[in-house]
Amino acid sequence: MVKVIGVRFKKAGKVYYFDPEGKDIAKGQHVIVETVRGVEYGKVVLGTKEVQDESVVQPLRKVLRVATAEDDALEEENKAKEREAFALCQKKIKKHNLEMKLVDSEYTFDNNKLLFYFTADGRIDFRELVKDLASVFKTRIELRQIGVRDETKLMGSIGICGRSLCCNSFLSEFHPVSIKMAKEQNLSLNPTKISGVCGRLMCCLKYEESTYEMLHDSLPQVGDIVTTPGGKDAEVININIIRQLVKVVVRNEEAPEILEYKTSELTVKSRSRRFQKASLPKEEYAELKKLETMEKTQGEQEPATEKKREPKREQRREPRKEQRKDPRRKPPKDAPKDGPKEPSGEPKKERRNEGPKKR
Repeated sequence: MVKVIGVRFKKAGKVYYFDPEGKDIAKGQHVIVETVRGVEYGKVVLGTKEVQDESVVQPLRKVLRVATAEDDALEEENKAKEREAFALCQKKIKKHNLEMKLVDSEYTFDNNKLLFYFTADGRIDFRELVKDLASVFKTRIELRQIGVRDETKLMGSIGICGRSLCCNSFLSEFHPVSIKMAKEQNLSLNPTKISGVCGRLMCCLKYEESTYEMLHDSLPQVGDIVTTPGGKDAEVININIIRQLVKVVVRNEEAPEILEYKTSELTVKSRSRRFQKASLPKEEYAELKKLETMEKTQGEQEPATEKKREPKREQRREPRKEQRKDPRRKPPKDAPKDGPKEPSGEPKKERRNEGPKKR
């Protein structure tokens, strides 16, 4: 067991563990810690607690100090400088005619690095832009390309539910979402109704997925043939997942009869193998397929920095080591019996270059 505290550097960002080093640090305080990017200013969201060694990424970095009034003032100053850098970077992007959208800017606490987050359709050659920005700010510049979900997380907005976006409020990480989740929850497959502000599938489809999967296991599917309590065969035409009710149609000789039963009152006789396609217009169905493809192919892009790639060094070929003779190894059949000829002890005669022979 290791004693740690949880520190967050951004709103709804990922929580990182640090070693409090015996300091009495409470939840809600600000601390100064050292990270891979340098010295950072973060907020404690988890007080001192013990966790398993497996859940800690080694090496566990230590807390430098609890933030003072001077540190708080420096952080506010950095926020003001970030706004100025954001406005200046937008002007430089227009100057270089780059097709990229600037989303956010961020200074490290020690001002050793300035990060710019942007979105673009493809790869952007921003080497000249980096040189221009480095000459103005006199610090290390890093341009990082992010996706539309990360952009929405940074910007924030209001969802269709009327509340702040989950990713901007409390979601620290994105979880994979698929069209199958919307189908299992009997939601409309209209892309405009199941898509979020970012244009991707809504993250909230994942929240109740495990519950719906558990409830689906005890329910028959639409089209299945079941046996009613009266002993009659009926076809399932509708299911209510939350209430665990099944609506069936009993085909009598006189007229079909629609009845509703609890799941526990029915017995499944045969399963339906037919595939029911969503009754959507062709345009909406194509848009839904496109949305599903985008979800599958979405991946985080590597951060782009101003570092130049070093040329590959030529690999030196080492001379082959002479193989030692193994006395246990049998010689090949074609080898002479006396073995290889050893060089005689007489020195070789040197050949002199006498020039071309006269005819």
